[in-house]
Amino acid sequence: MTTSEPPGDWLELSTGDGPMRVYRVRPEHPVTPPAAVLVLQEAFGVNDHIQDVTRRVAAEGYLALAPELFHRTGGGTVDYADREKAMALIDAITPDQIDTDVVAVLEHLDEKENIPVQRTAVLGFCFGGRAAFTAATTTLGLGATVAFYGPGVVAGPHAVLDRIDNITGPVLMIVGDQDPTIPVDHREAISSAARRTGVDLRMAVFPGAGHAFHCDARPAMYHEAAARQAWQQATSLLADVFGTPGR
Repeated sequence: MTTSEPPGDWLELSTGDGPMRVYRVRPEHPVTPPAAVLVLQEAFGVNDHIQDVTRRVAAEGYLALAPELFHRTGGGTVDYADREKAMALIDAITPDQIDTDVVAVLEHLDEKENIPVQRTAVLGFCFGGRAAFTAATTTLGLGATVAFYGPGVVAGPHAVLDRIDNITGPVLMIVGDQDPTIPVDHREAISSAARRTGVDLRMAVFPGAGHAFHCDARPAMYHEAAARQAWQQATSLLADVFGTPGR
């Protein structure tokens, strides 16, 4: 991660389900970014932490955008302590709605920024990790996908593993080995499906790390060593696919 993080602003995009706010951060260098990264939120909205992560992505040289995926239910943020509300918001959004929102951002990038889908990645955390994987299975042509500890891909009402053969670009799945929401059998099912369909999947499992281990806004969850290594792997994948524009 570079030390200088550029400031962000908000824009509003139209979706098939109404307006959606998007937190946007332009990199300082290069002035014309060659690629974009969608940062998909945790269950707590596009809060200060997700905005900070979006700035970190922009500091790597990419145009970074974090859409408010909960716009249908009022948007805004949820306190980390209010797990019941966060889970209700997660349950209310379907894979098709996630696709609608991602496509709205991709269309904006193509039309207003001249950045096509092939030069765009999705990077998500927790619920956003699942949303990133979901987007990769429904939006053909994405350049890359990074899913930090995204549960529910294999089983449950929003499972999308049966659509894995739609994925085009490389996928990095980042998981802590102490994360109960993504057990070993789920990781094995994802890896097996990727091998069967020829998807370029990299599964990075971090010993001693639990769920949400990258979130430095939650000290009880944060695992500094794993978080640093995982971020390095994530940015290395983006650099492999898109180059290193900020360096």
